[in-house]
Amino acid sequence: QVRLVESGGGLVQPGGSLRLSCVGSGGGSMFANMGWYRQRPGQQRELVAGISRGGSTKFADSVKGRFTISNHNAKKSVYLQMNDLKPEDTAVYYCYAGEVDTGAIYWGQGTQVTVSP
Repeated sequence: QVRLVESGGGLVQPGGSLRLSCVGSGGGSMFANMGWYRQRPGQQRELVAGISRGGSTKFADSVKGRFTISNHNAKKSVYLQMNDLKPEDTAVYYCYAGEVDTGAIYWGQGTQVTVSP
């Protein structure tokens, strides 16, 4: 059974930084890809950033230049460094992971990020 556990959310002022972490367990030796979605109040869940096991990355236009993503395949972990945070970044951030063999997608429980003066 695959399990993803996120940490690092919290309250930060505009212009501040946070680093989200997600550690996976279960499943195969590594994931095909991992990343982060977010869901803002009243809106659909949207992709923030993703990274493949080969290191290819993708970002939402709204976070390019401010967020970076990194991973550690052997530790089945993914990290999201968020800089220059804006109030519109306020959301629940969800970690996801895709299995190599089955392509199944798994989700973490979510971590709240609030950007407010």
